[in-house]
Amino acid sequence: RDGLQVDLRVVKPESFGAALQYFTGSKEHNIQIRNLAIKKGFKVNEYGVFEKDTEKYVAGKHEEEVYKAIGLQYIEPELRENRGEIELAQKNKLPRLIGYNEIKGDFHIHSNWSDGSASVEEIARFGEKLGYEFVGIADHSASLKVAYGLSEEKVMKKIKEIRRVQKRFDIRILVGTECDIKPDGTMDYRDSVLKEFDFVYAAIHTRFKMSQREMTERIVKALENEYVNFLAHPTGRLIGRRDAYEVDVEKIIDAAKENNVFLEINAFPDRLDLNDVHAKMAKEKGVGMVIGTDAHSLDHLRFMRYGIAVARRGWLEKKDVLNTCSLKEIERTLLR
Repeated sequence: RDGLQVDLRVVKPESFGAALQYFTGSKEHNIQIRNLAIKKGFKVNEYGVFEKDTEKYVAGKHEEEVYKAIGLQYIEPELRENRGEIELAQKNKLPRLIGYNEIKGDFHIHSNWSDGSASVEEIARFGEKLGYEFVGIADHSASLKVAYGLSEEKVMKKIKEIRRVQKRFDIRILVGTECDIKPDGTMDYRDSVLKEFDFVYAAIHTRFKMSQREMTERIVKALENEYVNFLAHPTGRLIGRRDAYEVDVEKIIDAAKENNVFLEINAFPDRLDLNDVHAKMAKEKGVGMVIGTDAHSLDHLRFMRYGIAVARRGWLEKKDVLNTCSLKEIERTLLR
């Protein structure tokens, strides 16, 4: 009814790994794998790896043995796009992708101080349930009225409440903000307010129709603010509902590098922004990343796995993502 096509393929146990590999990799990746196998005297298809001349079965029960049979390091499913992974696998130099159990906290959580449904205390308790070392409360800033953005006066009340709640928890509750970038590139809060936060997300929520040059200049100016730590959902897309705004992503990545700002992979299923291609580009330019769920309810904190999936597709390793660092390392980084 919703237009999705599902194919069911049943194979013998000895072919399961080969079938999984065959239908997981992109067409381009599989073509390269088949060409490499031919050079080594094999043929590879969804039924297994076979000797080219005798048709003798060599491997296929597990994905790992398919790659091993043709002399390659195992290539994770997320990397199978023919973006250089085969050449690195031949040298046994593939990155060790960030794991799903390596995240120590979430920076991008909205509380009921703005448009979230949970209290700070409930968020802290749920963070402990997830095994986190920290949670970051990043409510909206004053001008985003539709999301009940906080006035500067309310910000100070919120900070006091978080400090009070903190005394009852071992998990660290970081005080942040998702502060709007105004059309002229200035921040929605004055610097005297921004410096009160443990971390600051800069974000676009208005005026999406600016030209590429104007939007790029707007974001670059915001990244130059000394109190900005992270850029939230950098291209502004909402999957199936709104295209990314016109922006020169490479210039944004370069500005982030120059100003020591981390780019976000927003894990909310509607966003997944940055995408994998841009995340890989950021990694190659030495730009740090954070993964944030943009949670507006407690259940949304479980979206972290989708952000990790994007990070893995973007070749990110543990060292590339701030959320994997210890609390002491994070504090040192944010207090730079």
